[in-house]
Amino acid sequence: MERNRMTGGASVEETLSLTVEGLRAVKEKIRPLFGQDRVAVSAEHYLETLLGNLPRKTGWQRAEAAGDEGPWRQQALLGRTQWDADGLRDIVRDHVQSTLDDEDAVLVIDETGFLKKGKASCGVGRQYTGSAGKITNCQVGVFAAYVSSRGHAFVDRALYLPKAWTSDPVRLSAASVPADVTFATKPSLARQMIERGLQAGLPFEWVAADSVYGVGEIEMSLRHAAKGYVLGVAGSHWFNSWGLGERPVAGEARDIARDAPEEDWVSLSAGHGTKGDRQYDWLWCPLAELEGADYTPADNRTWIRGLLVRRNPADGDLAYFTVWCPSGTTPEKLVQVEGTRWRIEEGFRTAKNEFGLDHNETRSWHGWHRHVSLVMLAYALMAGVRAQANDRSPKKRPANPHQV
Repeated sequence: MERNRMTGGASVEETLSLTVEGLRAVKEKIRPLFGQDRVAVSAEHYLETLLGNLPRKTGWQRAEAAGDEGPWRQQALLGRTQWDADGLRDIVRDHVQSTLDDEDAVLVIDETGFLKKGKASCGVGRQYTGSAGKITNCQVGVFAAYVSSRGHAFVDRALYLPKAWTSDPVRLSAASVPADVTFATKPSLARQMIERGLQAGLPFEWVAADSVYGVGEIEMSLRHAAKGYVLGVAGSHWFNSWGLGERPVAGEARDIARDAPEEDWVSLSAGHGTKGDRQYDWLWCPLAELEGADYTPADNRTWIRGLLVRRNPADGDLAYFTVWCPSGTTPEKLVQVEGTRWRIEEGFRTAKNEFGLDHNETRSWHGWHRHVSLVMLAYALMAGVRAQANDRSPKKRPANPHQV
């Protein structure tokens, strides 16, 4: 989703009006975070430059666009002043809820890398990032995106700190990492994001994520919250059936997929992408039927535990997903939920190319979270504008005036 695709189908005048109104509203919401007027003004200028058309949003370019002689105010906003980036994160989440809310929405978890030089930037180290497709010197951020029928935007974020950082007090102090921050795995960071969304009343029914997040604490947390999930797992992940299906199933996911009759596979679209429909072959294996009340006393639904497998018809490549869904959920719905994961990848691309997500020049813990939260706000603002613009778009009339 490039910038011009974030503005919906309304006229240019309507879109500009919605953007101005939206920007004014979010400025009013964030102003109390900063205490001093001069800091609030710097934050407003920062947000405006993120929304601008600068090819890169470096400190000097942001300063020039804001009319400053140098990047010092920008640097002070991110690193030296006192304000709560988590408070801004909560404002972003509330804004997304007010503009994109949908009871059947999907919360998508994924991570992205921030390529860096040197060893001083908080959390930096040689680690794998899908952004580069290799192990390289980078920071890694874990993100949650809200994906609904009205649009999608980021609602939470956390900087991953490798053990080489959390075991080094001197390094932590130099990067201004809060004293209560300890080592947390990426799944733990994701679980905390899901729990924050639940506590805030964010409406969603599903969680989707890749195999980094597909086993363990996230599964149990979602079952106790009565939320469905489609989570990636490795081909070696073990599945068992308990009374469901014509053939008992027990084995690794890749063996179950290999032994499945060809007639059990169906061709379904996982959604529309930049190159057209993402058409794959899918295998759905319901394995067990469980009562929701066993996890959440107030939940009187029956749930299905199962295995979903995706096969690329071009090369036969397989991907595997552990599933928890209400009884009666169709394979088409599960495929739709799994397909929402591409929305967060699209979001990373747009946030980096259009809003400067990876143009953060600060090295501290606070600098990363503040910059990223401001980028999330810019993205959420435009996603909300797009949803409103789509609402205002005139409906196409049928060619035949007598056609309903």
